[in-house]
Amino acid sequence: MFEDVFKRKKVNIDRLPGFGFVRQNNRWYYETKIKDDAFLLHVTISDEGEVNTDLIEEETGEPYVLYKTNASGTYVGEIRSEIESFLCDIADICYESAVFKTRQADIAIRFVRDTYGDELKFLWTKFPDNAVWRRKDNEKWYGAILTVIGRKIGLDTDKTVEIIDLRMNAGEKDEILSRKGYYPGWHMNKNSWYTLVLDDVITDEELQSRIAESYELASR
Repeated sequence: MFEDVFKRKKVNIDRLPGFGFVRQNNRWYYETKIKDDAFLLHVTISDEGEVNTDLIEEETGEPYVLYKTNASGTYVGEIRSEIESFLCDIADICYESAVFKTRQADIAIRFVRDTYGDELKFLWTKFPDNAVWRRKDNEKWYGAILTVIGRKIGLDTDKTVEIIDLRMNAGEKDEILSRKGYYPGWHMNKNSWYTLVLDDVITDEELQSRIAESYELASR
């Protein structure tokens, strides 16, 4: 619910306290009254920027969940609209524009920029969350950052995850794919590419080393 409000944005943790969020149980917490003080809206944000809302009816103290369902009607529509407007304020003040949101995606982008002077190329209008790096000398791809449903690459989740596809020698395929966190290349030749999920399973140093190896392989 309300995912589009925060689409292609990433949270700036430093801005949350200024908005009024407080740190509780490893998350950021804020509450405000809405709908003429008839409801208390609770908003929680994780360090990764994931947002959850809960609504409590002031008169009864009971959760009000209709706004999260397919329920229709003027009243519930007004509640959804007011919540969305408030979340838009949070997005405008506490979030920054970003296609890729994970910390390791940012690490990879900065490493490539600082090491090779390359920026991601967004080649597909229909897939604005997918981009590639190309070598300047031969235009060969040496990496891609993509978004995909986790289950499609073998994870036990239907959430969208950010991944990086990198080159490998075909002869090293079995050894590489035996490592924790390594998967067959998503939408790539699976004999020449593998996939890493940008979720901190591998270290930043290993990620950077693998990007460097892929860059060299693309020179051939």
